[in-house]
Amino acid sequence: MSYKTLLAVLQGKHEAERVLDCALPLATRFDAHLIGVHAEAIPLPYVTPMGFPDTDFIATSSEINEKRSGEIQALFEARAAREGVSHEWQAMQNVSGDSAVSALTAARTSDLVIAQQTDPDGEAGSSANLEALLFESGRPVLFVPYAMPVSSGFKKVLVAWNGTQQAARATFDALPFIVAAEQTEILSIDAPDNSMQDAAVAGADIATALSRHGANVTVASQASGGIGAAEAIENRISETGADLLVMGAYSQSWLKEFFFGGATRSLLQSMPVATLMAR
Repeated sequence: MSYKTLLAVLQGKHEAERVLDCALPLATRFDAHLIGVHAEAIPLPYVTPMGFPDTDFIATSSEINEKRSGEIQALFEARAAREGVSHEWQAMQNVSGDSAVSALTAARTSDLVIAQQTDPDGEAGSSANLEALLFESGRPVLFVPYAMPVSSGFKKVLVAWNGTQQAARATFDALPFIVAAEQTEILSIDAPDNSMQDAAVAGADIATALSRHGANVTVASQASGGIGAAEAIENRISETGADLLVMGAYSQSWLKEFFFGGATRSLLQSMPVATLMAR
């Protein structure tokens, strides 16, 4: 298995640089075709005090949007050409100017989507709806942290495993990275200990399956100690020196998630290393 079609979601110029720093080496490594997607907002009609559409405002907004899109396209095409990567550019428009939303159609026909984690201190309009991309594309998404350097070599992989459909999907979607890594750890947190399963070896079956592909896999099981799954995973990343986290994307009931959040959302916000999620 290999990734042959990669999709880079390029929301802004700064984000584009970081996403391409990860996406281009991966395209070279897998001899993959790279698609760059960027969206701009459709200029909304502005009415003057006299009640007439302000055509100058609309024209100016369009010019600004076209210039920004052109700059990102030039950056993408220049870097892809320099690396000798097969590539194509898709410029789009939508009401919000959200590149993640516009990328959904292309994402569904891609092997892997690459996007930057949302920077809370980024420029206005730079945020993309990453949760929509994750939950609605049906494809694995590799998130690049906004504040951490990322090497796409991924020597140590940490798989957050709980035996669910989402965890299985993410693990096998990450198989090209897992097989190539020097080491992969299957981490189970608060695994049930009962007649059906020994908590100490909760990830043994998936480890065995991955080892048949030639992966170097170990198993770890630990209790969260009441600190929450996301924090426990982050602590393990720090302890092991993992440079790629693989986990399923989970959505609790909207009411519960509104009040308490969830591991998926917490890790999307903190994200200490590159993170591959799948739904």
